[in-house]
Amino acid sequence: MKNRNKRHDIIRAIIREQKIRTQHDLVEALRTKGYDCTQATVSRDIKDLGLEKAAGSAYMLKEDVHLKKLAAELLLEVFSVGNLVIAKTKEGMAQGVAAAIEAAEIDNILASLAGDDTIFMVAATPELASSVVKALKALWAKAETSADWQASQQANKQEDQQADFSHEL
Repeated sequence: MKNRNKRHDIIRAIIREQKIRTQHDLVEALRTKGYDCTQATVSRDIKDLGLEKAAGSAYMLKEDVHLKKLAAELLLEVFSVGNLVIAKTKEGMAQGVAAAIEAAEIDNILASLAGDDTIFMVAATPELASSVVKALKALWAKAETSADWQASQQANKQEDQQADFSHEL
């Protein structure tokens, strides 16, 4: 169990840092991190973590998908001042966006506080605050609409099955 949880943490980091399009890509990325896993193990990990992807795109963490949707619709501005990260949202939406940010477990956020339309996040240093801003802006910039996401799910399942089958042969 302990090894699986650690592997899941590594997979989360890999998914956020790299474009992983197939299970085979994830197996290879895990090997570079010292984890020798089978494709069957990775397949279970993908299911356990709730990884999703749009047709032709890379895997994403479910919480990141949710955050991207919220960011696209509700986030207006993100910037840092010293070790603080400030996110401005549409009126009345800060608490929902803050909850999604916390669920996404973005690295380097020590704490957050949400008001009506503003979220304050604390990082340990100004440099780490800048990395949080970059992570949030990356999610914000890549956000897909719900319609695009839903339309791509069926095509994605077929594409994934074909890619995984060809690697097993």
